[in-house]
Amino acid sequence: QVQLVESGGGLVQAGGSLRLSCTASGRTISSVAMGWFRQAPGKEREFVSAISWGGTTTYYAHSVKGRFTISRDNAKNAVYLQMNSLKPEDTAVYCCAVSTRGITRTYNAYTNWGQGTQVTVAS
Repeated sequence: QVQLVESGGGLVQAGGSLRLSCTASGRTISSVAMGWFRQAPGKEREFVSAISWGGTTTYYAHSVKGRFTISRDNAKNAVYLQMNSLKPEDTAVYCCAVSTRGITRTYNAYTNWGQGTQVTVAS
């Protein structure tokens, strides 16, 4: 069973940047696609980004495309989300998860959710 731990969240001014990390333990994630989702207060969890097992294919939500970059380091058993030009509407808890069916935007394809890291963007 893989355990995921997110880190790197915090409070940042609009226009700023943060880099989130998702570190896995228990087993390797090098052969699975990974995804980032976020949930703002009072809203449903939404897809942010996903990356294939080899890192060659990436997906982004329309709202973050061009501002966020997903990457992975399989040697470190980790996935990252570089977030630039942050907006107040990016405020949410960000979680990473393992995909059970390859790279996908579909929430119910993901498992082994981490606890999440809070990102707050002040205007």
